[in-house]
Amino acid sequence: MRKLFIVLALCGVSILNAQQLNVASYNVRNSNPNDAKAGNGWEQRCPVLTRLITFHDFDIFGAQEVKHNQLEDMLNALPQYSYIGVGRDDGKTKGEYAPIFYRKDKFKLLKSGNFWLSEDTSKPNKGWDAAYTRICTWGEFKDITGKFRFWFFNLHMDHIGVVARRESAKLVISKIKEMCGKDPVILTGDFNVDQTSESYQVLHESGILSDSYEVAQLRYATNGTCAGWNPNTYTPNRIDHIFVTKNFAVEKYGVLTDTYRIKNEATGKYEARIPSDHFPVKAVLKYTK
Repeated sequence: MRKLFIVLALCGVSILNAQQLNVASYNVRNSNPNDAKAGNGWEQRCPVLTRLITFHDFDIFGAQEVKHNQLEDMLNALPQYSYIGVGRDDGKTKGEYAPIFYRKDKFKLLKSGNFWLSEDTSKPNKGWDAAYTRICTWGEFKDITGKFRFWFFNLHMDHIGVVARRESAKLVISKIKEMCGKDPVILTGDFNVDQTSESYQVLHESGILSDSYEVAQLRYATNGTCAGWNPNTYTPNRIDHIFVTKNFAVEKYGVLTDTYRIKNEATGKYEARIPSDHFPVKAVLKYTK
């Protein structure tokens, strides 16, 4: 009986020391009139998108293409979350954010900041051959129920600049080395290139970060991550990624291809729609001391 008690006690310690995180990356698509004309307006998508986040129980996630009005709408619909991040165009509210949303009941924010994906990381500006100003938001978090600390970085790389993507990847690795030491780190984002690209290899083969897709114990990915508004499109390309340091075991990885239905008034039939032109990516991570 005494031996059984000791075994159970040790198991209890192991469970307490193991920290599980539901992490995600989600390009929510910026709100714009052209999408609304095509029947994919933000006002229509937001309620579905935020319910998806709630149902899939994201503990902490990086989002991309979030304009200020969208940020406010998401926070109103997701009162259990707080966020960090700024608009990329002025470091305040102008332009798209790359915010990190986190559960207020699970995490305490220790510190946070932003840097621009550019030769000058301190202020809004375009880097290298980029078409747009690009930003990376970061935070250091502590599990509110224990002593587990980790860093979270989130970004949206340029869609045009090949040099900009490669140098941005190198910059992020450099920042992680400089800021985080051997601490656990998560990097999420829309990298605008798939798993065959040079900038992807810079990250995945860095010796610091690994693509959670590649190291997951259980993988659920029946599609790539950019659907272009068509729920019937198939692509093998994953341009939205979750990278993790070796401190984490990736128990599960999934591309969430959730759809919803709207009625076509012309035909009277219902048709499938998706909440964004990107599918969100989710990883279940476990960190054990």
